[in-house]
Formats: sequence, C-alpha cells, structure tokens
Amino acid sequence: MPELQRTPERFSTAEYEERLRKTRSSMAKLGLDLLIVSDPSNIAWLTGYDGWSFYVHQCVIVGPEGAPIWFGRGQDAQGALRTVWMSDDYIIGYPDYYVQSVERHPMDYLWAQLADRGWHRGFIGVEMDNYWYSAKAHERLVHGLPDAQILDATGLVNWQRAVKTEKELEYMRKAARIVERMHRRIADKVDVGMRKCDLVAEIYDAGLRFDEWSGHGGDYPAIVPLLPSGPDAAAPHLTWDDQPMKAGEGTFFEIAGCYQRYHVPLSRTIFLGKPPVEMLDAEKAVLEGMEAGLGAARAGNTCEDVAAAFFTVLDRYGIVKDNRTGYPIGLSYPPDWGERTMSLRRGDQTELKPGMTFHFMTGLWMDDWGYETTESIIITDDEPETFCNLPRRMLVKE
Repeated sequence: MPELQRTPERFSTAEYEERLRKTRSSMAKLGLDLLIVSDPSNIAWLTGYDGWSFYVHQCVIVGPEGAPIWFGRGQDAQGALRTVWMSDDYIIGYPDYYVQSVERHPMDYLWAQLADRGWHRGFIGVEMDNYWYSAKAHERLVHGLPDAQILDATGLVNWQRAVKTEKELEYMRKAARIVERMHRRIADKVDVGMRKCDLVAEIYDAGLRFDEWSGHGGDYPAIVPLLPSGPDAAAPHLTWDDQPMKAGEGTFFEIAGCYQRYHVPLSRTIFLGKPPVEMLDAEKAVLEGMEAGLGAARAGNTCEDVAAAFFTVLDRYGIVKDNRTGYPIGLSYPPDWGERTMSLRRGDQTELKPGMTFHFMTGLWMDDWGYETTESIIITDDEPETFCNLPRRMLVKE
C-alpha cells in the first residue's frame, strides 16, 4: 500500500498539547472526568481535523490522560488520518450503517467504545447548546451511559480559544489581507446594472484565488457574503439574488477573509448615487462611536467598556441600536464565524486580555435602510491593532 500522506500540521504538537492542558484544567474545575466535544471548530482546535463532515455525528473525546480521540464516520476517518496530530490509535470510525439511520445511532457506537475503555462512569461533559449535538444524540448517550452523570459543558473549549497564539494571529493577518482584497474587488466592480450573483462570483474569486503577491490563497468562509441593498438592508442577514444593482440604493457588504480556517470579517457600505442625509448623519455617529469604542478596547477593560463607549456616542446622536456591537472571532466552520462566548455589549464584564480578537460590529439596521462599517481587532495593552487597512468610510459611486 502507498504510504499515507499527511497534510502539514498547522500548529506544532507542543501547541496542541498546551491546548489540551488548558482544556483539562478547565475540566478539573468543573469536576469532569471526560469531555465529549462536538463543535467542529473545537474539534479542529484540539486535534487539527479539517473536513466537511459536520453534517454527520462526530466528536472528540478528551479523556483523563493521553491524546484526544477523534470519533466520526468511517469514511471520514481517512480525513482524520491525514489532518490530526495524534497517532492512528486515537482515531475511531463508525460503520456507515449508523449514518442517518432510524434503526441505530452513532452515539450507540460511541458509548460502547467508552465502555470498552472504562470511561462509562463519573462525570461526562457534553456541548448541549450548539448546532451539532442533537437532542437524539443526547438521548442515546444518556441511555447508553446509565452509570455516568452527563453535564452541560457548552463553551468550555470555546473559552480556551479566546487568547490567540502568535501562530493563530499570523493566520488571521493573512485572512485580513484576503478580505482587503475582496473589498477592493467589490469597489472596483460594483455598478448600477451589475447582477448581484455576478458580484458575489467576484467576491468569491477574490477570496479564494491564489495571490502571487501575498503567496497564499483563501479558504471557504463560515458565512456566505451578506449584501442586502436599499430597504432590504434593514435586515442584517440577507444574502443575494440575480437582480441588477440599482441606482439610489446603499448596500453593505459583510464578508470575511479566511485562511487555514481562521476568519477576519470586515464590513463596508457602498451607495450607488447620492446618499440621503440620514445615512450620512448615521455614518458620522458610527465613525465617532467606533473611535470611542476602539479607545476603550484595551487589556484590563471589559467588553462592556467598549460597548458603553460606542453606545454613549450613538445615544448623543439619538440613534438606537438594540443589539450587541461585537463578538470574538478566530477559527470557525459553518454556520458562524463567531466564537460564541463573550459579547461587546452592556452587562458583559469579561476582562479583555492581550491576544483576544473581536469583530467590532457597529452596524445599523434601520426601518428601510442599513449601514455597516466594521473593524476586526486584536486586544493589546495599549490601543488595539486593527487587522485591516481599508478606508473607514462609505464608498459613494455616483
């Protein structure tokens, strides 16, 4: 048989072992003997696994000692063999007749494997509130592990990811170059009459194609391009259609560059024609508020401090934004590029630490229009580092 070709490790074994140490430390504080991780971002962070297989049941098991164990569909074990840092002994693939079956469930195979290892007792943590751990999975796991207490450990691994290492920041800075390229392509191509689907094709081309100058191409982002126009821009999460761009409408472009699964989102707004006064006034308030928020975004302050600085400016202008103004970013898979831990909003007292990374999401979605100018940032002991170098203003094309 030909020798197995593993993909180059994105991180050193020492870095993965440090991630495992941090995770076990947090497990110990919660009194957990075992942790079952289903979030594909957390799976990748702990093991390096990278595959589009999160539509079937898979997980990583963090036991009391040793390397983590990858568990997933048998045919996807081939992907694990090529991407994880652990040896082959730490990969378990279940038979394909467990896949989307009404007669049996992959968790039945999992609890049997745990029992074989003597890990069927004690306190076991699972990520109950995420997209990939279903009610049925939980029911089958509880059924098969009657001697264990299964506890909610949602977010346990996510919180370990909050402070980025230098290697992670290196990947994110490369993602930033990609999203800059994407926005420049938009600014160059967008015009009245251009069909939105064709514009999105340009966005994907700029985000994925290998760039000789930077020396790297891009990955698929966890969220598709969001670019609603005119009245539709009042809704923050609409995508695109095949209709032409219209004169007299503003469009915000919320997109992200992605490299080695690390994301840097960035939003900018383009108006085709002459922007209305209310949008220009809103932009003035948002940009002033961003400066205030960035001034508060430093180690030792809290998430609330950033939000309060931003919202205080909006309040002065009489603008109401009733949603958070940012969230942590980094390694992610669909359907979300956020890390699902802290938020930049009033009431969140999480202390900011050097190396934390956020999307400072200052978007406004009004009754019949929307506006987004955002920044992705790195927390430092002083002023935050902004990942991107792109004019912080609305682009007007008349």
